[in-house]
Amino acid sequence: MTKLTSIALMIASMFSISTSYASEPIEVIKPAVITNPEKVELGKMLFFEPRLSMSGYISCNSCHNLSLGGVDALPTSVGHNWQEGPINSPTVLNADYMLAQFWDGRAADLKEQAGGPINNPKEMGYTHELAVDTIRSMPAYIARFNGVYGSNEINIDRITDAIAVFEKTLVTPNSPFDKYLEGDQKAISADALAGYQLFKNKGCVSCHNGPAVGGTMYMKMGLVKPFHTNNPAEGRKGVTGKEADKFVFKVPTLRNIELTYPYFHDGSVWGLEEAVNTMADIQLGQKMNQEEISQMVEFLKTLTGDQPQIVLPALPPSNNNTPRPVPFTKG
Repeated sequence: MTKLTSIALMIASMFSISTSYASEPIEVIKPAVITNPEKVELGKMLFFEPRLSMSGYISCNSCHNLSLGGVDALPTSVGHNWQEGPINSPTVLNADYMLAQFWDGRAADLKEQAGGPINNPKEMGYTHELAVDTIRSMPAYIARFNGVYGSNEINIDRITDAIAVFEKTLVTPNSPFDKYLEGDQKAISADALAGYQLFKNKGCVSCHNGPAVGGTMYMKMGLVKPFHTNNPAEGRKGVTGKEADKFVFKVPTLRNIELTYPYFHDGSVWGLEEAVNTMADIQLGQKMNQEEISQMVEFLKTLTGDQPQIVLPALPPSNNNTPRPVPFTKG
């Protein structure tokens, strides 16, 4: 075999892998490209900043814990004064791939989402004005905002912008399934591959596709059969006011799904096997046997990628000008 022939075969092989990958409904998650590390660091500080809450106890990381797959592993989150939230906390990992934020899509992007919990009385229980006063009271924050934005001005727009820029870095590349898509046929097991074929053949990919394996559309929960829940959330109806949007939610990402239990908007299901069986039944009208369910779960586990490696930030100390926290009252 000539050297020229060898090169031609290598190029043909690479083209074949590229073509095969391009034809799949799931796309590879790419590592984050950081162009403004100073803003990312400021956003990280604010993401872990509990003084953005009335109690001085709750931060973004409380409900989107980066050591737990970007969730809090609770059916619904616990907010100010031990109030239980109305809905399951979605993962912050790969959230920038979503068409909108929150289950009902009421925030257009990560920046808008970041401002929501701060002044929600059931979540962080603060106000945007007090949040700004708190951050503005600390000289170290003023210096960082000046370095990032070119002036000492601190406002909610800049606070949420920095948080969003940090959150955009929270991607999870290099999952076994990504490696499979990139041509490593041994990256996933035979059972996982069979599960992926079922995932496609059963119709799961009609909603769960793209880099995040979801998050690109809205769909009714209980499309074929009703989904029975005591959770009060009505999905998109709460945003649009349309009856047709009742129980229509953003399709969640399946990336890192083995880490982001409990499942569904009401957090009612703790196991992947039950979640797969439920979705096949009420969304697709499909019956699956135990072997098929096990294979599907094996595939879903291959979607777990590298978790963000976070060095906890050192936050500046409060001072006499910093608003004092109001701790939770005893229930």
